Amino acid sequence: MTANTRSNTAGGEFPADLLVELDRSRPRGLRAQLERGLRTAIARGSLPAGTALPPSRVLAAELDVSRSLVVGAYEQLVIEGYLEARQGSGTRVRAQGVVGGRSSGTPDKGRPGAVPADGERAIWRSGLPDPALFPRDEWLRHYRDVLRDLPDDDLLYPPPWGEPGLRAALTAYLGRVRGVRTAVDQVVICSGFSQALSLLCRTLGQRGVTRIAVEDPCFSMHRRIIRAGGLEPVPVPVDGQGMQTSRLAALDVGAVLLSPAHSYPSGVVLSANRRVQLLEWAQTADALVIEDDYDAELRYDRLPVGALQGLDPDHVIYGGTVSKILSPALRLGWVVAPPWLTGDIIRAKFREDFATEALGQLTLARFIDSGGLARHLRRVRPLYRARRDSLLAALRAHLPTVRPGGEAAGLHLLLRLPAGTDPDTIAAAAAARGIQLEPAARHWADPGTAPPALLIGYGVQHDSPLVTGIEALGAGLREQLSPRRRPSRGSGAARPEPARTVRSDGR
Repeated sequence: MTANTRSNTAGGEFPADLLVELDRSRPRGLRAQLERGLRTAIARGSLPAGTALPPSRVLAAELDVSRSLVVGAYEQLVIEGYLEARQGSGTRVRAQGVVGGRSSGTPDKGRPGAVPADGERAIWRSGLPDPALFPRDEWLRHYRDVLRDLPDDDLLYPPPWGEPGLRAALTAYLGRVRGVRTAVDQVVICSGFSQALSLLCRTLGQRGVTRIAVEDPCFSMHRRIIRAGGLEPVPVPVDGQGMQTSRLAALDVGAVLLSPAHSYPSGVVLSANRRVQLLEWAQTADALVIEDDYDAELRYDRLPVGALQGLDPDHVIYGGTVSKILSPALRLGWVVAPPWLTGDIIRAKFREDFATEALGQLTLARFIDSGGLARHLRRVRPLYRARRDSLLAALRAHLPTVRPGGEAAGLHLLLRLPAGTDPDTIAAAAAARGIQLEPAARHWADPGTAPPALLIGYGVQHDSPLVTGIEALGAGLREQLSPRRRPSRGSGAARPEPARTVRSDGR
């Protein structure tokens, strides 16, 4: 069947030849067939980004099905991120990468796998949330309420420590959901956790700290931030129980940075024994623990792990962000520090940029207080879990020699490859098949010691192209592990240089 009627939506016509094949011998599966057909057309590029689809009543008439069936199929594909529906614009194919964390609407410039220079926006990123799931309507409603109710005098410079409304909302939320023990005047609002860490390095350096212990592996940007702050990052190995905290006593460090609820990139949780050992070390050494709690709310197969800060507020600095649970575009994060350190952090924040913008802070405060954040998390967790499950099933079926890790929470997996496998070559082969993978070695302090591994984000991936790509990738991996054919004598054949893939740099 084809649809060939003029659309009344803004933007002109919908496709004149929208081919959707339905098997009438299975009438109960017509909606699933329609959804599958549209997914396949989008994945193949038959329906490019921005393409307007026929109105539901038109497509229903053309296919001789009920309008509610078409509406249901469209709504499901909007939820999955394939389509977007806006008043006045109809239903369109959403601008997005195929799979693997490509930023929405970002064009592919240059060859696949081209690495951007420092400061450029990375095209491929692992572990990002799906931008299509951002609660636009509710956020806009709260934003309008903020603008309507805000006194004129509050449209001047905001306080450097953050808007009181957001600090109060976070104090209640973090205490209830993460077990953080704090008062409103101990919360400082920052432009994401990256800025919070930068401010902490500056503040601790002024207090005589010269070295900070970090997980190995850890998020590579954190090592850069520590060095840029004039301090030295000291790597401490991570194993299946998290950071090897027994090594801290032998190190000359004044603080330690880690993500105890979901270490990046390994995804492991700091064990109960090591949590106790870490806090005992901090008390004995009179040192500080910096807790990066970046995605603890996104858990699927385990009970919540409470924040370390709740066990020892005097020695633990707690940091968080909305980059994973809402959107990194908001650039909102926070740090909860002991009272004796809060003033120093506020002064450093004031010297850096005066303050974080106020309207987003006030909107987030209303979003939290109204229950919007809790509702959002209840909505997205099942969706992310389903995408993770599809990815794990595809890996089991087509890449059984790959060992995924960190699957209990978050938005990414660490894929450990068989010994002798070249991650760069596999990443290049994956890019050619529509899957973006990140070689994980850069997150080790010494990349040369890293095991062969890749990172894959499933936050913005969708089932059909993902399974197809993993299947093709499995064939490529088996070919790489098989004995290589030698070039015939005199052929001059040379082994191609592995292509490089783009790596993520922002949280």
